[in-house]
Amino acid sequence: MTKAQEKGTVLTVLSPDGTALSVERIGTGPSLVLVDGAFCGRTFGPARALANELKDAFTVYFYDRRGRGDSGETKPYSTEREIEDLQAVLNEAGTSPYVYGISSGAALALEAAAAGVPMRRLATYEAPYTGTQAAGGTPESHRKHLEALLSDGKRGSAVSYFLVKMVGAPAFLPYLLRLMPGVWKKQTAAANTLPYEALVTNDFVAPLERLRQITVPALVMVGGKAANPMVEAQQAIADAIPGSEHRVLEGQTHQVSAAAIASQLRNYFATGN
Repeated sequence: MTKAQEKGTVLTVLSPDGTALSVERIGTGPSLVLVDGAFCGRTFGPARALANELKDAFTVYFYDRRGRGDSGETKPYSTEREIEDLQAVLNEAGTSPYVYGISSGAALALEAAAAGVPMRRLATYEAPYTGTQAAGGTPESHRKHLEALLSDGKRGSAVSYFLVKMVGAPAFLPYLLRLMPGVWKKQTAAANTLPYEALVTNDFVAPLERLRQITVPALVMVGGKAANPMVEAQQAIADAIPGSEHRVLEGQTHQVSAAAIASQLRNYFATGN
């Protein structure tokens, strides 16, 4: 069994509204909670590989955000409920764990820190505050179109619309993803959560006034190969959070390697109290 395949202990954690969250724990040491981005969870995405990179130094918790994987989905959705979910996972992990969030998971972690959720230190990678990409509409109208596709059962079309029109991925990407049945199946399975991603990211606009309320030590990271809007967004986040650190990970894209992130987290969290 390779490091990236190793599994931990699966727990069920209840959020305050009764939503059952599927959480996995692996490793020994200070507690660290990983917060995933769009589509991803315990069995799909970067969390398991990163957890395995860090399990010798941390007790790592990673989970299926509400509405995906083995976690429940209590409606109506709100960012406040997702913050409560993260708080519940942090409570399970112990007193003021370290937190790392990637992409929309970074946005969720930032919102939680701004709301005063206790955490020892926070590290983020490329929170997607780059604006809704499609012209000819408003963030709300794009979100409603996405919801309409889902209401009609068009999960594949919803994934394509989110990736291309809202996030700005190349138009050919959904076609390539369809050629990878395992990946496409996971993405369409999580399509119901895509409107949630627009809400938790503040329609892809950095909530700078809220971020200025963050008091936890924070590290804001961006890949060296990121496009200008992403680079500018991470700089804006770092500028807004009092006393934060900002780092560029040379050679990295949005699909950052587990080894590159693990090295940064080991270094940054080692200086925490």
